[in-house]
Amino acid sequence: MKKYDIAAYVWPSYTGKEPRSYQFWEKGMGEWQTVLSAEKHRDDELLPRKPLWGAKDEADPEVMEFQINEALKHGVNVFIYDWYWYDRRPFLEQCLDEGFLGAKNNKDMMFYLMWANHDAGYTWDKRLSAHDEIIWLGTQPREEFDRICDRVIEKYFTLDNYYKIDGRPVFSIYEPMNFIRGLGGVENAAKALEDFRSKAKAAGVPDLHLQMIVYGEHAMNLSGVDSEHAGAGGKDIVRLLGFDSVTHYQFCHFVDCNRDYSDILPDVKKEWERIAREYPVPYYPHISIGWDNNPRHNFLTLPILTGNTPDRVKEGFKMAKEFSDERNETPLITVNSWNEWTEMSYLEPDDVYGYGYLEAIKEVFT
Repeated sequence: MKKYDIAAYVWPSYTGKEPRSYQFWEKGMGEWQTVLSAEKHRDDELLPRKPLWGAKDEADPEVMEFQINEALKHGVNVFIYDWYWYDRRPFLEQCLDEGFLGAKNNKDMMFYLMWANHDAGYTWDKRLSAHDEIIWLGTQPREEFDRICDRVIEKYFTLDNYYKIDGRPVFSIYEPMNFIRGLGGVENAAKALEDFRSKAKAAGVPDLHLQMIVYGEHAMNLSGVDSEHAGAGGKDIVRLLGFDSVTHYQFCHFVDCNRDYSDILPDVKKEWERIAREYPVPYYPHISIGWDNNPRHNFLTLPILTGNTPDRVKEGFKMAKEFSDERNETPLITVNSWNEWTEMSYLEPDDVYGYGYLEAIKEVFT
């Protein structure tokens, strides 16, 4: 049977080992604090949902050894770690460095990084989530980007289980516009990525596979000032910056999620087809398990994706499998996510559907 690379995003907040996380989750257990305090705001919310495995510290190697086994058993063979850089240093690296890479069986599982270069505000703090002030900027100037490049090349890219396409380590960038703004325009951003590739090659890596997260298709001014690039869109960013592929992070970034899961899938497929038709690089299909950000708030917030039962999500996986078979040489499918509990989009077992989402992957792909 054909082997697929099922890559689930990992939100590395479920630990108290990151000192700077205490300002958001003062109890020292990371965002498990928010998950365990989640409350129902309206009748069609499936809250509160609780983890069947308990609120485990995912920076603990033994915890991750168990999770790696469960992921592989059900067909998930790649973790995409959300990776952060704020205020001149990394944030929330412990779940990857201590948990995943410290697990005895980590070599059985592949991983790669998605640089989550968005601004950080009070969304993570339930007490203050009504405020939208920025705590840390996600934009980074060239000097900081060079430090990021050095760090990820040295620590991760040369590892045997770092995920590669055609022998090239995959590095994903979440917010291309924030990246461009930080570097001071599209020309500077393109040069920075070109130099990133050169650094990787100097370290013994054949080349990089740079992946862009498609986050909306609004007209953009790529330079920050009036220029010939004003009004460009996602496909132009891919071309100008030299990205090698694209995928999505969440359904809520490109379709209306305030409805039933079965109503969303046709629109999702249309967007995949449009991107595959218009973009100059491969699109790797993305499936989100759900969307409901209410665990992070003391008030009702929309949208809320309803009807995301394992059977309906399974239909999404079938759709992704068919798309991949028809269009892509590399059978990569991204999934949101392994553990986004506060966004109600996770594969880990819960007290409502049990192992249902994992079983859906297993039935479709293995």
